[in-house]
Order: sequence, then structure tokens, then C-alpha cells
Amino acid sequence: MDALLHEDAALPEDAHAALLLGRAWIPGAVPGPAPVTVHRGEVFDLSPLAPTSAELLDQPDAAALLRDAVARGGVRPVGPLRALLANSDERRRDASQPWLLAPCDLQAVRACGVTFVASMLERVIEEHARGDAAQAEEIRARLDRELGTALSSVQPGSPEAARVKAVLSERGLWSQYLEVGIGPDAEVFNKAQPLSAVGTGADIGILESSSWNNPEPELVLAVDSRGQVRGATLGNDVNLRDWEGRSALLLGRAKDNNASCAIGPFIRLLDEHFPLEALRDTSIAVEVSGEDGFSVRGGYSLRQISRDPVELVRHAMGAHHQYPDGLMLFLGTAFAPTHDRGEPGRGFTHRVGDRVAIRAPRLGTLVNRVDFAHRIAPWTFGAGALMRNLAARGLLRAPGALRP
Repeated sequence: MDALLHEDAALPEDAHAALLLGRAWIPGAVPGPAPVTVHRGEVFDLSPLAPTSAELLDQPDAAALLRDAVARGGVRPVGPLRALLANSDERRRDASQPWLLAPCDLQAVRACGVTFVASMLERVIEEHARGDAAQAEEIRARLDRELGTALSSVQPGSPEAARVKAVLSERGLWSQYLEVGIGPDAEVFNKAQPLSAVGTGADIGILESSSWNNPEPELVLAVDSRGQVRGATLGNDVNLRDWEGRSALLLGRAKDNNASCAIGPFIRLLDEHFPLEALRDTSIAVEVSGEDGFSVRGGYSLRQISRDPVELVRHAMGAHHQYPDGLMLFLGTAFAPTHDRGEPGRGFTHRVGDRVAIRAPRLGTLVNRVDFAHRIAPWTFGAGALMRNLAARGLLRAPGALRP
């Protein structure tokens, strides 16, 4: 992963204009995590300003706060970004030196499903195949004959969507996934617990019992407690297709395992250089490279999404559901690899050692390596550990008492 854990790959192409918020583990007398930013190739510790990324993002104007802190020179240097990136490789890490973490901490981590036509149809295939990859190709061909691209122009929740539902029901093709894909209500589920997401360079986990799984490269919104989108980053919603295909009630088992959620490398804050419209125009590329020589590439534009990102935030939070520490919201993916890997007709699945690189030109590159979840270091640093750590470092204070 060395080539991708480098400034030129990790940072946005317009890094000079980007306001970036990340987190790093910083060794010391009392080692611990800290929100950080990047300026001219150097990483700066923002914990004297705000002890968590959640608190910083919840300020009325987080972008201005971050910009002013760097301009005034009131933040502490951690080290060169190149050194932190190199040390973020979990398999080569020097624990005495700092490294990057997922850029979120106390925020809830939730995800939207079937927000793109391609992934919606793949979910229908999973359901009809009952998690059996061998049957997927036959079902895929039938759906192509019956539906083609007709669903791509259907507005979710519209009268036309209701008519499509009636037609598909008559043909025995209606599905719970089509219900949330073109129906009035979006699918929003819990992806991971706060503080459990891993960052760039870390291993990501699949279950050894899964024989059909894949990465899900997605745009992830950083939303404050008031429901305002404050920035965006990249995420990998690692998914076990066979487990979810067996039963939708196994969604938690398919989605939430040790190290099965990767986010990073940095949250790019919305500002005049990266407005909401630029976020909507994001293009995401993904490449999976295996130790067996197998590789697959893909990509998509957020312009293909069936519901606007702001609409998806409204489905996730509002008067019906609050997040006092903010929300990281995965927006779904149009990437659903079907390339055979091994036996013909079995499609794509991960193998241990796969490197997954997810890139967006204005967000940078998130890179991780696949292993079995039970072989990756267990998650032990939860909210209680964070509070004790912040107290030991003298960083807890009264609510709203943000340091200048």
C-alpha cells in the first residue's frame, strides 16, 4: 500500500485550497487520539481547540474556525503528513510514532442502501438467489430482460414509481429492496458504532464464513447535530453479500463486523472552494488488487444517485431522530462487481490480502487491506476509553467552552 499512502495520492488534487479535518493517534506521556488538520504538508493537533472532531464540526462555522486556527498559528505541529501516512500502514506501524485514524469519533455511523439503480438490482438478485452466488447470473439476466434500464428514470416515491411497483408485483419481481429503492422511504441503517471505524492504511474485516462479499465505495457526509452537512469524506461499507442475501434480518451481521467500516482519509469541510454543489458532482473510482494477480476497477458519479444527499440526511435525522454528536452518513454505491474470480459464474468475492483503493479527485484516496475480522486487532477504544483519555490529558471542559 506504500504508493497510495503518500501525499500525492492521499490528498485532494486541490489540496492547497482544501480545509481538511482528520484524526491521529499521538504518542506521548499520555498517548491518545486528537483531531488534526493538514497545512502545507504538515499535520497539526487541534485538540487544544476542540478535543473531538464531533465537537469541532458542531461549531456554527467550523470551516472559519479551522481556517483561522491555522492562520494564527495557534495549533501544535504533530509531524510531516508523509510520515503519518507511512505509519498508517497497520502491518508496518511504529507504535512510538503518530498515525492517522478515521476522521470521525463520537458521531453515529449510519448508511443508506439501494440509492443507485445498479446496486438496487444487485440487492434484488441477492434476495432471489438467497445468498447463492452461483444462481446470481441467471437471475441477473432475467432482470435485465424484464427491466432493462427502465428504473433509472423513476423518481423514488412518485406516482410513476407506484405504477412500476404494481407491474413488477404482477410479474413476481417486487422486492423489499425495490421498495426502498424507488418507494417513498429510503433505507437508513446502522453501519458501525461510534469510534469503531478504521482509517486509511488499516486492515478491513470480512467473515471467514463468507464466500460472497465485496467493497462498497461510497461518499460519506459529515453532518452536525442540527442536520447540516458540514463536509464529506470517503468510506468503504464492507458487505457480505451471501449473509444479507440469505435474509435481510442478517443485515447487521453482513455489515457490522470488526473493522468492516473504513472512513477517510480526511473530512473535507464545505467552503467556497468546495460547496454543496461540488459535493453533488463527486466522482468515485475504486480498484481492488489481489495478491493472486486479480484486479478489478470501477467508478461512478454521484449524479447517478436516486435521492439527493440532503434528502437522504432528512430521512436519517430530524424531528423523528436526533444525533447530539452528529452523524456520518454513507450515501450508498453504484459499484457492484460481477467479474468472475475463479470458478465461472461465481462472480467477484474478496480474498485475504486484497488492497482496496477508493479515490475521489477532491477528497483524496482511502486505501485498506482485507483480512478476516477475527484476525484483525479487536476494537477496544470506545466512548468510555475516550472520556478517560481526554480527562487524563486535561482536555475535558464545560460544554461550549471552546478554546480560542
